[in-house]
Amino acid sequence: MKSIMVLLSMLTMAASSLSGQYKSDVVKTSGGDLEMFFIGHGTLMFEYNGLVIHIDPVMREADYKELPDADLILVTHQHGDHLDLNAIDHILKKETKVVMTQACMNQLEDFEAAVMKNGEKETILGIGVEALPAYNIEHMRSAGKPFHPKGEGNAYLLSFGDTRVLIGGDTENVPELKALEDVRIAFLPMNLPYTMTPEMVADLALAMRPEILYPYHYGRTDPQELVKLLKEEKEIEVRIRDLE
Repeated sequence: MKSIMVLLSMLTMAASSLSGQYKSDVVKTSGGDLEMFFIGHGTLMFEYNGLVIHIDPVMREADYKELPDADLILVTHQHGDHLDLNAIDHILKKETKVVMTQACMNQLEDFEAAVMKNGEKETILGIGVEALPAYNIEHMRSAGKPFHPKGEGNAYLLSFGDTRVLIGGDTENVPELKALEDVRIAFLPMNLPYTMTPEMVADLALAMRPEILYPYHYGRTDPQELVKLLKEEKEIEVRIRDLE
């Protein structure tokens, strides 16, 4: 019992320290409170039932030597602002579960992780994890070469009890995401020219109709443009956080 109390105390201290450094929102789910920390750009951290989930951890957004160790790490794709082995190394425990794409693994040597392909589903530490396609349909690096080709990157649909949270990764308003239902919270990228315009994000949001929408990874794009586009949609709450 004493060891359990010490562990809970350590987790509480870590969360308290992080709360002072990064803003967070808390939502209630049927499985317990979900706290979402806004680290920056495409980088997030969740805490749920004593578990720490890091999403696209990169050193340019945080000093991961100072952040809590991970129980689960999710990497959406192989670009350097989403995949950073240095950051991952700082938060790895022996039992940490790491999920990434095959394109990520192709860039790493002597590193073990579970690869999830578009369409695959797993339950990890009691959390439902579904890998969904994340890709460009309009914005191209050059003729016929999208910034994010189909099949290389993942969006992740996470289930915390009855609450489904979509992590968009780098994507546009692709049909696979527009077809989703019962998404309560969505993090959707809005960084030109690599991902979506505010109009694309609005289109995707109107299709899936999340209760809470966080534009993230928005770079120099003004998130207030999205607020204006969805101002009449009372059932979709657009929350602007510091996620440039």
